[in-house]
Amino acid sequence: MEGVGGDSGAAAAPVNQWVNDVSRIFQYYLDKSTPYSMYRWIGTAVLLVIYAVRVYYVQGFYIVSYGLGIYLLNLLIGFLSPLVDPEMEASDRPLLPTKGSDEFKPFIRRLPEFKFWYSFTKAFCVAFVMTFFSMFDVPVFWPILLCYWIVLFVLTMRRQIAHMIKYKYIPFNIGKQKYGGRKPSASSSASRAD
Repeated sequence: MEGVGGDSGAAAAPVNQWVNDVSRIFQYYLDKSTPYSMYRWIGTAVLLVIYAVRVYYVQGFYIVSYGLGIYLLNLLIGFLSPLVDPEMEASDRPLLPTKGSDEFKPFIRRLPEFKFWYSFTKAFCVAFVMTFFSMFDVPVFWPILLCYWIVLFVLTMRRQIAHMIKYKYIPFNIGKQKYGGRKPSASSSASRAD
């Protein structure tokens, strides 16, 4: 009786080892790509173009594209939102400053840039694979889906921008601010001329 259950476990061991090795290698290269955000986004843009060409070429899978658009809109909301929403409940975590006299607290995203990129790219890969299966090609009138998605996008972004204005936060890092430095005074420039 002991030999019956042991055979399936022995056969699955090499498969489990291979899956572990592949996932470890994948995670290694994913970790190595973390500091190269511009190149990651360029790669994702290439995937986006390939997906768009595929959908255009087969003239279908509009419902998959619509679902992809809704998912990406959801990711964008998470990317633009603060970790702790001041409208919700009071918490022990640092909140965004609402007055000029408040202490400065950095903007912490609910969805960090790397996870946003990774989910964004994964979504395009899954949608691309779905375009090879005809069961996902549901016939729909795509202009209605496009108009509905645009309305959702505009309403959602208007609400998100109003939230940003109300709580005075900018979810984008524009880089280190540069100051002009000291301007030379008239007396110091006159003394240099002597």
